[in-house]
Amino acid sequence: MPKLSGQDKRHLDAAEGWLGLGNWREANEELESASAAVRSRPAFLDARFRVYEAAGNWQLAAEVAGALCKLKPNDPQPCIYLARALNGNGSTRYALNFLIEAAKHFPKSHALAYDLARYCCQLGDLDTARAWLERAITIAGTAAVKMRALDDPLLQPLWMNIAKS
Repeated sequence: MPKLSGQDKRHLDAAEGWLGLGNWREANEELESASAAVRSRPAFLDARFRVYEAAGNWQLAAEVAGALCKLKPNDPQPCIYLARALNGNGSTRYALNFLIEAAKHFPKSHALAYDLARYCCQLGDLDTARAWLERAITIAGTAAVKMRALDDPLLQPLWMNIAKS
């Protein structure tokens, strides 16, 4: 894999900064300014996914997430990305089924369990959503996941249960 030049690193850092500010267009410009040889690196693909996600381009987001799944088979984040792209494209049931399989490979990922709770809520399966959310909270071992859930509109059907626990 080609070495990351200082200029390419600055473009990646700037893209990350723009994404942090919610400006996917500027982030995209920074990624496009990087040399072509480094654009297939996982860090660049990760930023590229988030650009496509923010732009609502779910097809390209899914393609990038799929590539990341192949490049990083021991990391649950690309699976989470692919499920988000599938969900964004209206395939919530497929996203859920995909993540259920991924959870078998990444049983200690609280982020994956959290997203499973979100998709179950979207599909109206509140009992299963509650179980996945409890699992996410347990795996994370912090109150941060619980607090995030209380602010997540996709988990609103569970808010009363979360507040009581």
